[in-house]
Formats: sequence, structure tokens, C-alpha cells
Amino acid sequence: MRFEGIIPAVTTPFDSAGEIDRDGLAANVAFLLEAGVHGLVATGTMGEAGSMSTVERRAVVESVVAAANGRVPVIAGVSAGTPAAAIALAADAAEAGADALMLLPPLGYRGDADEIVAFYRAVGEAAGLPLMAYNNPEASGTDLPPALLVRLFKDIDAVVAVKECSGDARRIPALLNAAPELEVLVGGDDWALEGFCAGATGWVTGVADVAPRDCVALWDACRAGDLAAAREVYRRLLPLARFDMTPKLVQYFKAAMDEVGLAGGPCRPPRLPLNADERSALLEALSLLRQGTLA
Repeated sequence: MRFEGIIPAVTTPFDSAGEIDRDGLAANVAFLLEAGVHGLVATGTMGEAGSMSTVERRAVVESVVAAANGRVPVIAGVSAGTPAAAIALAADAAEAGADALMLLPPLGYRGDADEIVAFYRAVGEAAGLPLMAYNNPEASGTDLPPALLVRLFKDIDAVVAVKECSGDARRIPALLNAAPELEVLVGGDDWALEGFCAGATGWVTGVADVAPRDCVALWDACRAGDLAAAREVYRRLLPLARFDMTPKLVQYFKAAMDEVGLAGGPCRPPRLPLNADERSALLEALSLLRQGTLA
């Protein structure tokens, strides 16, 4: 399969009792699909997967798959601390209808290269679905440098793509030069334009949960080589997109979704609501986005 274009990392709305709001989730996915996104990630970092039980994670994947109804691929995050746990999550995701998987290196343990390769191999061989390696040193505590990511791609049949979230756009051409068939996706919202220009095939994004049409417009402009149009869209997106690279990314984007009439809702503890200064900064970013926005 291909991992091209705009792929929102879908948030998980919860109701006032803290339960998954399936209706809200379905409505959010419908909004994203109407905007023209090219894929969806469920139960990722943005989806608060770490706060959910295995039963809840499967329920979210099922809901996203049902709402997508085959229109775009659904990628399920299956990150965990051990191969056995990730394999169990992958089996649930496959049974729920996911088309592919996304996986951080083992959580809670900074393995060496051989251990990381063994981890991905175990999950990839057991899962039976295409696997996107997810490099997010902030989230996992482990950095996967280009040489190691290329090794994963060359040594493990299931590994076909990389979500690169180090923030270093120089890694994208390094990966593509070493492994031209590897699909490399931007994983951080405030360097998407740089990533596309460096050759990224797509963008796993949180800001697209709020402004998917603008993100698709950025992608289309880059594909067409219209950098002037791309820069104008990016200029408006950036103030909001920069919240993606902060510890409170989920709170920011859920609050932004509430502001634009989507089902954002509360976050689960230990996340707390934004404070007054944070909310003010968010509203300012949304105001800049709305200047000519397509959303």
C-alpha cells in the first residue's frame, strides 16, 4: 500500500463520563473525509492511546474503520513496551479492519540497534500488515537515526514506511538517498513544507484534525510545484501547527476542534485543560488561520 498525502492522526473524543464518544468520533472522521484527506491514523499519540485499555483501543479502530468505510486506508497505532503487547494490539487492529500499523520503538526501554530490529521484526512477522516505523524521540525516549531506519526497511519485509518526527528535515533526503523505495512521511506539523520539498511522500498530522482542507491545499500546492501558494497556506497554518511539537499537543488540538465545532472534548488524566495563557495563545493562532482559511 501507499502512504501518500495528508493523514490526520485522529483524536479520540470522550464524553463527560470519560467514555469514548463514538458518535463524535464518526462525525470527526466524516469531516476529514469530506475535506479530502488521504488516510487516517487511529490510536496514535494524538489519539491518547496510552490512556486507553486494549478493549477501548480496539473500539476506536473499529469506529474509525467503520466511518472510513473503505474510502481511505486506516493505520492503527500499536506502540507498546514489549513485542508481545504490540503483537496483541496488532492482532486486535487487524481484526477490527485496519489496513496498516504504526509502531514506536519499545516504550520504556532504550534498546540498542539489534534489540530494536528484533522488536520490529517480531511485530512485523506476527502482524501480517504493512508496518510504519515511527521515529519520535520525544514520545519514545529512543531516536532512530537514518541508518537504523534503513536497516529496518531492508531487513524486515513488513516495514515499508517511516513517520519521521525528529524535527530534522535533513533526515528525509538521507533516508530517500539510502533507500529510494522507502516511504518517508513528515511526522511533525511545523516542518511539513520543508519535509515535502525534501521528498516526503505524506504527512501524519495533528493540525489536519482542525484544518484538513488547508493541509490538503498545502499538499496539492507542493505536488504542483506552486511554492508561492504553498508558502501562503503554510504561513497561516504554522501558528497552530507549532503546538504539535509541545507536550500539550493533544490538549491544544482538542480545544481547537471544540472552537471550530468538532468533537474535541476533554482529555484523560494526567492531561489537564489548557490554562488561560495557553488558551489565549491558541485562540490567537486560530484567528490567524481563519484569515483566508479553507476549513
